[in-house]
Amino acid sequence: MGNFSGPIQRHGICCWRIPKSYRPHMRVDGLIFANDALMRILRDDQAPEQVANVASLPGIQIASIAMPDIHWGYGFPIGGVAATDPKEGGVISPGGVGYDINCGVRLVRTALKISDVQKHLHRLMDRLFQVIPAGVGKTGRYRFDSKEMNRLLGEGVGWLQERDLASQSDLEHTEAGGYLAGADPMALSDMAIKRGMGQCGTLGSGNHFLEVQVVDRVVDEKVAKVFGLEKDQIVVMIHSGSRGLGYQVCDDALDQMRNAPTKYGIELPDRQLLCAPAESPEGKAYIAAMRAAAHFAWCNRQILMQLTREAFAEVLGQTWESMRMSLLYDVCHNIAKLEEHLIDGKKKKVWVHRKGATRAFPAEHPEIPAAYRQVGQPVIIPGDMGRASWVLVGLPGSMEKTFGTTCHGAGRLLSRTEATRRSKGRRIDQELLARGVLARCQSLRGLEEEQPEAYKDVDEVVTTVDEAGLSGRVARLRPIGVVKG
Repeated sequence: MGNFSGPIQRHGICCWRIPKSYRPHMRVDGLIFANDALMRILRDDQAPEQVANVASLPGIQIASIAMPDIHWGYGFPIGGVAATDPKEGGVISPGGVGYDINCGVRLVRTALKISDVQKHLHRLMDRLFQVIPAGVGKTGRYRFDSKEMNRLLGEGVGWLQERDLASQSDLEHTEAGGYLAGADPMALSDMAIKRGMGQCGTLGSGNHFLEVQVVDRVVDEKVAKVFGLEKDQIVVMIHSGSRGLGYQVCDDALDQMRNAPTKYGIELPDRQLLCAPAESPEGKAYIAAMRAAAHFAWCNRQILMQLTREAFAEVLGQTWESMRMSLLYDVCHNIAKLEEHLIDGKKKKVWVHRKGATRAFPAEHPEIPAAYRQVGQPVIIPGDMGRASWVLVGLPGSMEKTFGTTCHGAGRLLSRTEATRRSKGRRIDQELLARGVLARCQSLRGLEEEQPEAYKDVDEVVTTVDEAGLSGRVARLRPIGVVKG
């Protein structure tokens, strides 16, 4: 895609500015959070051009923002953040949420240490691979009929609690309690619902995974204690989203909005930024459908967690309750939410688009679970399957600089095609084994596309958001077993 040739100016600690004078259509500056090493990589990418394009959206506030894991995406860069004010004609953009609506991550704590699991690891990974449906188009154990789908899409994780698939603690430790008011199953097409009927409780493919991890290092002892994390502890990370249902919702919305720019007099530098005023019929229809798809994604990860608990219980011969397999937190990174933020000294309700970006509210924010309110919101950052992932905590700087947002992962460095090309003649599963990671996958091609070298160094990314004051490092997690599509 070529190098970015526009101006990029240093703008504070680990922050860079694309001035709004760069392009006539820019309403605000672009801001990219990156250290020097990551910025050198970004200069060889066209993702900064997308940051400039997003700055053209009607009603955008303060800046078009990008995280250090930024890379090229559909319309918005992956790692892009934008807040729009509906009272100023602010728009809602499906490209600012992404195709996989409410793709997100949850982290499950356990009372187990690595010494408790090591001798069972091969059997545990085999069992997890058997019970966790992974791969393109896979369906799972749970298939919901039309009536059940309506309740799941309308009520979120709370409906699973009625079916004994979720506990009260699970709900309390899910972002927004696993429920967004205004979700409307009737806003979804028949095709979207059909695609989702057999996919709730499935991992999917691409960068989605389930990892058994060990707490490798604790950086902030105080916060780690509040989060219930300690060195050598076993945890499980689950990364998945709304599957085919969410993709269809996005496709349908893009089709429904295709004439909206002309209808509402919106000029766009890129058709992939297709949008509509948030208060318009098209905008409201998408928001209602997006929220329902978000419910599907939360329920998907909840069922995946329940299947994981059952697999651990079977292999280790203990109940999951006795192993204290509790949800630390579930946080999404492909969503748009109406939130109140302080902008130019005034409190405003704005649509915060987070695409490949994670909410990171600081201590005392009312939306944080009571157990964590004294320290801040847990932020879960997956890395790659050969190196590490991280738990961070939201800091006040996120509210001041990024609408309460931080990074969402390591960020791709190589396209899937290039990663596969570089894997020729290699066995990625054997390379992972040499690093102490047992991989279970539907295809070796999937491992090749997701090999560790396809991603930026997550340690660099999280150090950047830490130094920028967006979220603080709490604990580093090392993978020992992975299930991939």
